[in-house]
Amino acid sequence: MAYCRLVTDISAQTSSALRRILAERQTKGRVPGIVGAVARAGALAWSDGVGSADLTAPGVAPTADTQYLIASHSKTFTAVAIMALRDEGKLSLDDTLEKFIPESKHEAITVRQMLSHISGMQREPVGDVWDQMKFPDRAQLVEGWNEAERIGKPHHRFHYSNLVYSMLGEIIARVDGRSWYESVQARILRPLEMSRTTVGMDGGPAASGYYVPPFSDVPVNEPLNDLSAMDACGGLASTAADLAKWMMFIADPVEEVLSKDTIEEMCQPQIMADVDRWQLGFGLGFMLFRRGERVFVGHTGGMPGHITGSFVHRPSGTAGITLMNTTSAPDPAAIATDLLIKVLEGDPEPPAVWTPGTEVPAELAGVLGTWFSEGSPFVFSVRNGTLEAAAQGAPEWKAPAVFEKVSDDIYRTVSGREAGELLRITRDADGTPTTLHWATYLCTREPLAFGEWL
Repeated sequence: MAYCRLVTDISAQTSSALRRILAERQTKGRVPGIVGAVARAGALAWSDGVGSADLTAPGVAPTADTQYLIASHSKTFTAVAIMALRDEGKLSLDDTLEKFIPESKHEAITVRQMLSHISGMQREPVGDVWDQMKFPDRAQLVEGWNEAERIGKPHHRFHYSNLVYSMLGEIIARVDGRSWYESVQARILRPLEMSRTTVGMDGGPAASGYYVPPFSDVPVNEPLNDLSAMDACGGLASTAADLAKWMMFIADPVEEVLSKDTIEEMCQPQIMADVDRWQLGFGLGFMLFRRGERVFVGHTGGMPGHITGSFVHRPSGTAGITLMNTTSAPDPAAIATDLLIKVLEGDPEPPAVWTPGTEVPAELAGVLGTWFSEGSPFVFSVRNGTLEAAAQGAPEWKAPAVFEKVSDDIYRTVSGREAGELLRITRDADGTPTTLHWATYLCTREPLAFGEWL
């Protein structure tokens, strides 16, 4: 399947504004070459590049097909592979590492802690890998893991760890019976047709990495490195076009790769990384980046000569992506979300056409309308045959509770307020609903105090 196609549904005015964002960041940040992209409705909607992908060919700007090292974006692929194994019953998020790697000397570190950077383990493998630029193979990784420090208490605070994500790659290899990369290829890259997402550069059009010194304007070439057993934390390269497919998958998952419910689970906050302003949290593998009233899901990445960021606003299915070929770059999360917000606010998609339903289920006819719980009104309604409920006067952005029938007069809340809880309908002798019990709380047609019904 072609999961993400190139379309041209962004207006000329918005396209000009998006290019201006790229040009301003490229100039101010002294970035040799920057590419940006916006995807929405399952498609790559816009992309552009400023500067040079390779300074040996000055003025040849990068495109959506130019490959960059995406570094820690790799963690999101690792996390999805882990969750796929969980959904297949091959592991649990509460399993501890030693179940899969019995030689581990660190006890009681769970898969959930590892995915969310809350295990308390140190950031990097032993051996000053980013100083020596020598990275461990699988055997050395596990051996070094046993020498590494657990510098904090589990769940006590967020602490980012490349070491931990490298060990998640080792879990995948042992549970799935193939290397981390082979597992990611089979489970994610091939189904989503992400052919230019590879370990290291694939030989196609690619950006060269540079370091731009602070006191001169002469860039220095950065080396390409083989991360070996650390590929699971940062070894991938990709393009803006492929990352658009990845962001669209996160917005609207393909069951072949991972279910909608599991992606939703991964996007639930596990820890707040920014405890001062609460602008950055982490789910199960994903950054949750808040700007104003919106939360964006994605990740950033940094390798010598390459800084990248990709984020999606899941409610609207709109994503922003930026890739830069410099070690010291402007904030990639800010650029990606600036592009995204410009489209959301300047060129929003038209609202979906309202279509009428065909019938109201007979058993729900007497349930519709206003009910009061804890003194507050809730409006129960039917849309396309499905029962919903919302607090009266709730803002438009707040989704209603949605119910699914379990049996006669018993419904399960499947999303929204009180998700997972039961709704029970009580009727009189004539079959007219007299009360509701939602999450065990009494709902009546008239507002009542707690003891007034008795």
